[in-house]
Amino acid sequence: MSMLESWKKSYPQKFTFEAEIFSHIHRGDTIFIGSACAEPQHLVHSLIKFVQSHPKAFFDAEVLHIRSLGVAPYTSEKFRQNFRHNSFFIGDSTRNAVNEGFADYTPVFLSQVPELFSRGLARVDVCLIQTSPPDEHGYMSLGVSVDIVKAATEAASIVVAQVNSHMPRVHGDTFIHMEDVDFIIVYNEPLLEYSPGADTEIAQKIGTYVARLVEDGDTIQVGYGSIPNAIMANLSGKKNLGVHTELLSDGLVELMKKGVVDNSRKTIDRGKTVATFCMGRKETYEYIHDNPVIEFKTIDYTNNPVIIARHDNMVAINSALEIDLSGQASAESIGKVFYSGIGGQADFMRGAVMARNGKTILAVQSTAAADTVSRIVPYLKEGAGTTLIRGDIHYVVSEYGIAYLHGKNIRERAMELIAIAHPRFRPRLIEEAKQAGWIYRDQAFIPGERGMYPEGLETYRTTRTGLDILFRPVKISDEPLLKDFFYSLSDNSMYRRFISSRKDMPHERLQEFVVIDFTKEMVILAVVEKEDREIVAGLGQYGIDEITHTAEVAFAVRDGFQNQGIATELLSYLTYLARRRGLLGFTAEVLVENKPMLRVFEKGGFDIRKKASAGVYELEMAFRESAAGRGRPIAAEM
Repeated sequence: MSMLESWKKSYPQKFTFEAEIFSHIHRGDTIFIGSACAEPQHLVHSLIKFVQSHPKAFFDAEVLHIRSLGVAPYTSEKFRQNFRHNSFFIGDSTRNAVNEGFADYTPVFLSQVPELFSRGLARVDVCLIQTSPPDEHGYMSLGVSVDIVKAATEAASIVVAQVNSHMPRVHGDTFIHMEDVDFIIVYNEPLLEYSPGADTEIAQKIGTYVARLVEDGDTIQVGYGSIPNAIMANLSGKKNLGVHTELLSDGLVELMKKGVVDNSRKTIDRGKTVATFCMGRKETYEYIHDNPVIEFKTIDYTNNPVIIARHDNMVAINSALEIDLSGQASAESIGKVFYSGIGGQADFMRGAVMARNGKTILAVQSTAAADTVSRIVPYLKEGAGTTLIRGDIHYVVSEYGIAYLHGKNIRERAMELIAIAHPRFRPRLIEEAKQAGWIYRDQAFIPGERGMYPEGLETYRTTRTGLDILFRPVKISDEPLLKDFFYSLSDNSMYRRFISSRKDMPHERLQEFVVIDFTKEMVILAVVEKEDREIVAGLGQYGIDEITHTAEVAFAVRDGFQNQGIATELLSYLTYLARRRGLLGFTAEVLVENKPMLRVFEKGGFDIRKKASAGVYELEMAFRESAAGRGRPIAAEM
């Protein structure tokens, strides 16, 4: 005799006909339906069939749930007298009904929904759920969705369970006993599966950038969609990652299978992957079945910002529909159109902000609607819900790079975000920001390909003293970094670099270094990364003389980083870039007294002609044919 048959003998009154079960629903009742991939499809179809055959059995019942991935027939016009749908998170199958006014949306942090049930602020009369078969002790698992389902079963007057052998038995706070269920329908059917859509080149580029920000030993939370999946695919080289998340997805499970996620360095729940629901493929459901390293907990635990903040090195990675130049983002609506919901994004971002060494990352494709709409905008659209406020976001990542907003003023934020917007929309964003007074009124900008950031020129180098440095081209948003760099130089270093006694470096002068035409000049920063911030340790540049097909070169190194080989590496890399452009050599002006800079040039492998005039050497440095290989990056380009 099967375990189920044994329990059927013990609780015969719980196993009855569907018509008998649904006859307990009264007019005005609230019917809760299990979430997402745990939606009890058979029970939903049976409920609709019951209403079709008993159209006056009840009226004005409220159907309540987080999100429907399956069909939602209760939103159909022909059942309007029987049902009114209310969702805490809008899905594809209910979006039109909500925006047409035939269904409701309740905006709420998902972490607070269980409290709504327990306090009676959201009533649950009938709860339709899906479970695994009972074990020998009479416990059934809620399987792939614990989230608010557990709290709904505890608040409901009547609990109806569809027992499905396809539902995995998941460890954690997932269990409900036979005694706590009023009616049971045994019906086996495949669980709903979730596929975020095909991966794209843009998603992969975003994933590559985000992976740079995730460090070994971090505990991560990742949302859902093609971009998060691409992010996780790019984390395969990391070590000892932990997971504390709302959603357990295919991508996270793949990282567990590869050993990338082992939860060995988590601050709490060490050794356990903690989530509250799962959306994915059948293979993922099979992996989490009876797996002791995975625990599903209720959403008021997983999404509680205080719990999240207890994780050292917590990294929350989410996406948005739109972000404005001040750093506000909407993930729930497109203007006045309700699209999804608050969900758990704000819970995790705020928890990560409070965590020790925490990071928040917003991953956004730069455009929508076939590149006709920018997701980076001057202001959020009228009617848009502000899911994340300006203090919630540390990093914004698009396919055009990484913008760091934390601790930045509005002008700096605007320039950071414009730099990672789609090039087509950058001129308009510049003009809008000028009109708003958010950036300098005279902010220069080079549109089109000439001003695009040449990402492929980023490379890492190690100097002769063992200092690891990122060499990268200058960005339009680097003005604050360069201001800090130049004012860190001693008077002597400033004089040697510019052969001038002028010591100020105002905005007008700084623009000459950050707004450049990459087809005519090059500015390379030597960057040291320290505690989530960049320090410019050195700067090298050249400007092309089209008549002689050579370039004038110059560089400077921050005083605290001098004599560590940075200038040598800078010149080597600039030489490589110039030779790749087909240039014939460099020219430079060096003070006769500046022996260190002169030695750097003399060791650069050039054929040098030197002429002194008024205390200044004028150098002509031809590239040697035998030096064709010099200056290549010694680390792989990023």
